[in-house]
Amino acid sequence: MSHEFSDVIVVGAGAAGLSAAAALSGAGKRVTVLERKPYVGGRAYSYEHPALGEVVDSQHVLLGCCTNLIDLCEQAGSVGKIRWYDKQIFLEPNGTSSIIETSYLPAPLHFAPSFATMSTLDWKDKVGMARGLMEFFRGYPSEDSESMEQWLKRTRQTERSIRHFWNPILMATLNDRAAHCSTRYAGKVFHELFLKSSTGGRLGIPTVPLSEFYQSIARLIEVRGGTVQLRASVESITQEPDGRWRVDVANGTYSGDAIILALPFEQTRKLLSTISLNDHYKGSALRTRDQLELKLARQVHSPFTSILLWFDREITDLDHAWLLDTTIEWFFHKSRIRRYAPEKGSYIELVIAGSRAQLGLTRDEILSSALRELAMFFPEVKRATLIKSGILKEARATFSVMPELDRFRPGAQTDWPGFFLAGDWSATGWPSTMEGGVRSGRLAAGAVTGDSERFMAREIPASGLMRLFL
Repeated sequence: MSHEFSDVIVVGAGAAGLSAAAALSGAGKRVTVLERKPYVGGRAYSYEHPALGEVVDSQHVLLGCCTNLIDLCEQAGSVGKIRWYDKQIFLEPNGTSSIIETSYLPAPLHFAPSFATMSTLDWKDKVGMARGLMEFFRGYPSEDSESMEQWLKRTRQTERSIRHFWNPILMATLNDRAAHCSTRYAGKVFHELFLKSSTGGRLGIPTVPLSEFYQSIARLIEVRGGTVQLRASVESITQEPDGRWRVDVANGTYSGDAIILALPFEQTRKLLSTISLNDHYKGSALRTRDQLELKLARQVHSPFTSILLWFDREITDLDHAWLLDTTIEWFFHKSRIRRYAPEKGSYIELVIAGSRAQLGLTRDEILSSALRELAMFFPEVKRATLIKSGILKEARATFSVMPELDRFRPGAQTDWPGFFLAGDWSATGWPSTMEGGVRSGRLAAGAVTGDSERFMAREIPASGLMRLFL
């Protein structure tokens, strides 16, 4: 059995683990990343579906305000694998459509012409929306006690603006219902996307499957002298008498001066209970572990369902669209986004965010409902032939940024010397996103070096008139 030594061991090759390892290897540290799966990406992963004969994934996107993820992609040379969109299309089943896009006006007025002409809303809806957005003009709440559902009622938002604007944006960015989202994080979304700058709300969609997208970061780590070990499931973690950390996997042992646990919160909680500390720290171990487990126990999952469809022809010339007043909420034309050859047909992904109800439904129930609703927006569906289809249920897709969760989001530093945490669920100041994962990894890497902000990218600056107020 091999025994390898590193400066830092990172457990988990999702966005958090890869970003931590890339930062530390770039700073000259010897880093080993251990990942139990045969591919990188964590929850933002892709794989070859054995029955479909296709590489599949659940759609993940990024935004112009995701500065750390964009910076990491620039370092890894994968920023060219992101297709950017400045126009958002909202569709109603009756054929009505609206477009939100930036204009020549400076922030925060850059979306004003689009909002004024949205046919999916009337003037009462728009007046209420403008009044609501003004609450986030200078930022967002520092406290997280209020739910977005309470905020919508308090600011007297209309029923239609909730259905056609507030809820779609919440579901797409926070993956949960308004009752489960704190106004702090919802406010952050609306401030960053619609007010602070004219580029913060740009939509970026990876043009390759997600594990391929993140593989470039794994290669960056290796170019910098690090190691990314796949199919390495951690069996135990032990603190040696000299304070170093030992990680045992099925085919070997790895030791390091420091360890970063960069896993989803439920896996982190499970591993915490198995960690063995040396005699010097056993006295405080129980208290520290209990505190961490209490925080992790307050985390709640929000599911995500993807319906994957392959048609013999294109059903629309749109790359993506918001679908209003139906169960399916977002449409991605992946064959167009990825620029597949026309002879490959039309590859579609439909998204149902916060999909707790779908967890108990059968494949046929979800598929038949989705096809029926899709045809309400795109009549060509009835004339096209569905060649194959798949349903991906991600029961643990994200965590819910529920009110009063902030005090249960642990930081990267723990009371155990050399032991650090990363994950989008940790104290990043961001909701459950790829950007949140990257930020957590960089914060953990900074904590290892003694400077938590060392690797953080600059926030997107205010632009236009907003520079006068922020």
